[in-house]
Amino acid sequence: MSSIIVLVSAVVAALVLGVGIGLLFGRRKSADGDLLARLYVRTEREAAITQSDLASQRAALADMERAVAGRIERMHATLAEQLGTLGGAMGREQAEARAAQAEALQGMAEASARQLAAIRQAVTEQLHAAVEQQMQTSFQRVLEQFSAMQSAMGEVRAMTAQIGDLKRLFGNVKTRGGWGEAQLKAILDDVLPPGAYESNVRVGEGAEVVEFAIRMPVRAAVAPLLPVDSKFPTEAYEKLLNAAEEGDGQAEKAARKALESTLRLEARKIATKYIQPPATVEFAVLYLPTDGLYTEVARIPGLIDDVGRQFRVMVMGPALMPAMLRTIHLGYVTLALEERTESIARLLGATRQEMLRMDGVLEKLAKNAQSMSFSIEEARRRTRAVSGRLKALDGLDGDEDTQPDSET
Repeated sequence: MSSIIVLVSAVVAALVLGVGIGLLFGRRKSADGDLLARLYVRTEREAAITQSDLASQRAALADMERAVAGRIERMHATLAEQLGTLGGAMGREQAEARAAQAEALQGMAEASARQLAAIRQAVTEQLHAAVEQQMQTSFQRVLEQFSAMQSAMGEVRAMTAQIGDLKRLFGNVKTRGGWGEAQLKAILDDVLPPGAYESNVRVGEGAEVVEFAIRMPVRAAVAPLLPVDSKFPTEAYEKLLNAAEEGDGQAEKAARKALESTLRLEARKIATKYIQPPATVEFAVLYLPTDGLYTEVARIPGLIDDVGRQFRVMVMGPALMPAMLRTIHLGYVTLALEERTESIARLLGATRQEMLRMDGVLEKLAKNAQSMSFSIEEARRRTRAVSGRLKALDGLDGDEDTQPDSET
């Protein structure tokens, strides 16, 4: 195909060359026309030769196409035969593989069945032994739990009896107040220094006796007292707890209202009886012996603030009371430090006066030492004068001794 394209290109180039030559030399003389005619004839001859070459090449190409087609057909036939042979061989091999696989699967199934039977038997034996052991252990555990439950029931009965005793104990107002007073006294002894409070103190004109009165750390001839009274409204508190446990909203609301009224009444009593300035400070403390009771009181909206603002009574529980007492204790420490500071200041003042006096004594001693130095210097001067005179006398004595010697 490439040779055909080359030949066609050559013919086209020859034609173009002929046309160009004709155009260029169209105006020449007649001699040139003959030359052009010869060139044209030669060009046609070469074109005919080229066409014959093209025809022979087309024939060769057709022969080659027929040969290639025959070869391709023979290759197709050979490939088909090979594929048929290969397909038959693969079919036989697959059949043999299927048979061998079936036999292997059957052997594996039989071996698996034997192993499963052995495993089932072993598992059955182990399970039987484990079940027996577990049953024995469970039975023993049940016996132990039953005995533990019996002992727990005995403890519950004892605890019930103790709760009953506590109820009877706290049912008595005097006993309940004594328990709260003992707890408050233990907290005061644990936090405050010795002598910082008094028990059962009479305050005010009506000579009312307050459970505890804390001396405030202030500079005064007579320190004011902080009244502290313990209250334990058990009835209202128990009603509130029972109503909350039973889920009775109305009863809980009524019990909370009763607790609020009781606390306001006790705060009013404390304010009336025990807040008596200047013997006391202008506020007092109402102590609740349990944190649960204080929590329920604190849950009543605005109660603690109203009591503090209206009656000047602070409501404290076991968790807050030590914090306030530590603040008072810190006041005692500060007061002691101030007293020590004043004593140190007085000591420094006395030391300063003594130093001033010592300065006067030293000044007098310096003056005396100066006059003594002058006296010593005068004595030395006179001693030197006397020594000079004595030396002069010694010189005269030497002259007298030499004169007689010269005369002889």
